[in-house]
Amino acid sequence: MLLYVLKSTSCLVFFYLFYRFFLEKESMHLFKRIYLISTLFVSFLIPFITITIYSDVVDVYTPLSIKYMTNNESGYSFLSNVLTISMWVIYFVGVFLFCVRFVKNLMSIVLSIKKSQKIKTSSHTNVLLEDEAVPHTFLWYVFFNKSEYDNNNIPNEVLIHEKSHAIEMHSVDILIVEIFQIFFWFNPLIYMVKNCIKLNHEFLADQRVLSNGIGSYEYQKIILRFSTNKNQPILANSIKHANIKKRFTIMKTKTSRSKMWLKCLLALPLLAILTFSFGTTEKVVQRKSFMTSSFDQNEATKAQVDEYNKLARYYNERDKGSVIVRRTDVERLQYLYSLISESQLNEVETFPDFPAPPIFDSSEISKVFEFEDCDSDSGSSLLSPNPSKVIKGHNSNSRNIPPPPPRK
Repeated sequence: MLLYVLKSTSCLVFFYLFYRFFLEKESMHLFKRIYLISTLFVSFLIPFITITIYSDVVDVYTPLSIKYMTNNESGYSFLSNVLTISMWVIYFVGVFLFCVRFVKNLMSIVLSIKKSQKIKTSSHTNVLLEDEAVPHTFLWYVFFNKSEYDNNNIPNEVLIHEKSHAIEMHSVDILIVEIFQIFFWFNPLIYMVKNCIKLNHEFLADQRVLSNGIGSYEYQKIILRFSTNKNQPILANSIKHANIKKRFTIMKTKTSRSKMWLKCLLALPLLAILTFSFGTTEKVVQRKSFMTSSFDQNEATKAQVDEYNKLARYYNERDKGSVIVRRTDVERLQYLYSLISESQLNEVETFPDFPAPPIFDSSEISKVFEFEDCDSDSGSSLLSPNPSKVIKGHNSNSRNIPPPPPRK
């Protein structure tokens, strides 16, 4: 679990830095919206991606070692288990508290919708609140103060701004981040990405307002007028946002199409690098025997021919009566010789004429000696031959039979 959290957090760090340094100041707001939401999913999915690497290196096996646990190590293991259980308890307590917080904020908005006056339009629903509130949006509901709405004190620019939040369903992004925040409440990057997403929503809404022919100077004055200290629901989008200076700067920014495509393509190498760096690597070792069939190779390579010549020359130059033949060398020579094509036979050494292995027949010895265990009280060797019984005319002429003792 800890390794997964470190990998996913590392991915999110790089995605977040790429956004802050390369994308945030550009006017490609729709792509930035897709990028920010996608990075949350991709960052937490990359550690599950398995990358298979094939290798021809044979594993080296070490002998099994048995380690006995000392009292100190046993105590350390107990403390480690207690710490692990405590961390899991703290994690689930945090998940529970953030889940309660999410449900509470959601129910607060639902209750406000139910008890307030609603005016339906073709694209959204206006909810008129009795309490003082900054104009804000949740899903397709746009919230206004009832008295200000009835007295037409809300500028048309604000109406267009909030309507764009409802039409483009910006609240869906906030809900997705809030769900991530429930399970990863301990990760500060979630909060930072959430702020970037909310700020980008304001960029999108500002862009729609300015595209209706409204001057940026007049619109900026309206934004300053609505920048009060009144609180807004956590799950909603509002015209009030802390980073007003950055919004004013982005309003004047125009990103060229070529620059936009270039920065979009830069995200692909970043994705590939993070996938190979933080994905799960699985190494598959391909073992090759000396006696492997050569159906997939037409002829021996130069290195294989040189290896064959070296081995064959070694055994051809040795005396057959005294040379020690290794079985692995024989198998290797047979394998290499099977790879050699007819056109290569003229440039290779003759296959060595290996001597036959010695044959040891123990039955001949058993005809002469019968072995039995030695007497434990005697100092004789472990095994001693029993004397054979001599029968005249049957085995009395054998060379292995000693002569009879002299007569007294």
